[in-house]
Parts: sequence; structure tokens; C-alpha cells
Amino acid sequence: MKPARAWVLLPSGRRRNLLDPDPLAWTDLDLAVGLSRTYRWAGYSRWELPLSVAQHSLAVLAMRRRETCLSDADARRELLHNVTESLRGGWDPIAPLKPHLGAGFARLVHSLQKALDHRCDLPAWDDANHRQHKAADRLAAASEAFHVAGWSREAMRADLEILLDPLDRDPLAPKPGFAPWEPWPPTYAAGRFLAALPQLLLLPEAA
Repeated sequence: MKPARAWVLLPSGRRRNLLDPDPLAWTDLDLAVGLSRTYRWAGYSRWELPLSVAQHSLAVLAMRRRETCLSDADARRELLHNVTESLRGGWDPIAPLKPHLGAGFARLVHSLQKALDHRCDLPAWDDANHRQHKAADRLAAASEAFHVAGWSREAMRADLEILLDPLDRDPLAPKPGFAPWEPWPPTYAAGRFLAALPQLLLLPEAA
């Protein structure tokens, strides 16, 4: 009997088996492209383009850096906090759906996270850092709900149970010609994400 496999062919020409992920089976470019084409808010947006996980991840990192001085390891963990959403094939189910996807989905996410932790030398969260990260992540989500997805403040509170007030100021410098909070095109988002990686001392690319 052949082992279970679910292959994804990557831009580099490498292949990733989602069911048995090899930590060195992707390049930084593969990662950036995948995140730039994986969308938040089920791909819906009040703008012409949806919001990518790449842009969201950069925003969370920028928010955390404004709060405190992060070590390279902490910054790397912030930037890569949602990478499994790309590694599992570019599908990011909305948060309320995830608990209903069963044990198989949880195992998949765990195995991909384990591969990512090894590939990128990610430290484990401690309680204080995780609380600070979740606060920034939730504030980013509240801001996206309002500025990107188009939810009203009243509907955010009543239907999404988001009680945080969205930020007025975009934590990221917009793409030239774009408005604050406007989602970026995938190629631009991938480039901005990829540009951040060398600063965070990722492991060398596999030969």
C-alpha cells in the first residue's frame, strides 16, 4: 500500500507533500509567493483585491516592533505566525470554522507547524510573548474587518464579537499609488515579505 501523499508543485520546481512535510522542501520565494496568494476574510474585500496573509503578517510584525524591541528570533516568529496557512495549500478557513474541521485538520496543522519550526528555527512562545502577540494579531484583525472586509463597527461587535476599536493608521507604508489599508497585488506582497526575511536570520536555503 502506497503511503498517503498530497503533493504541491512549488514555483521553485520543488514538491511539498502536505501529509509528510519535509522542512527543506521549499525556498523562501516559495513561501513568500504562497503567502501572497493565501487570503484572509475568505478572500472577500471591499477593495478590488483581497488581503493576503503576507500583508497581514507584515502588519503584525510592524505593530509588535512599535510596541517593543524584538530579538531576531521573536521578530521571525511574529512574521511567520501564519505560515502554515500557505504550507497547507493556500487555504485559510475563517477562524470560527476551524474548530469544526476535525482532528485530521488539527494533525495537518501540527505537522506543518513542526516542519516550519525546524526549517526556520522558531522558538516556542512563552506566556508573556504569546499574550502580546495575540493582542497585536486581534487588533490587526479588528482593523482589517473594518478597513478591508467592510464590516461596520456595530456589526463587528454584534456579529463578529470583536470589541476592539480598529486602528486608524495603517501600520505599513502603502504601496505607491495605493491607499492606506488597501490590499496589495500578490507580486508586490510577495516582494515585501521576501525583503523582510534576510533581516531575520532564517536558515540557509537547502541546496
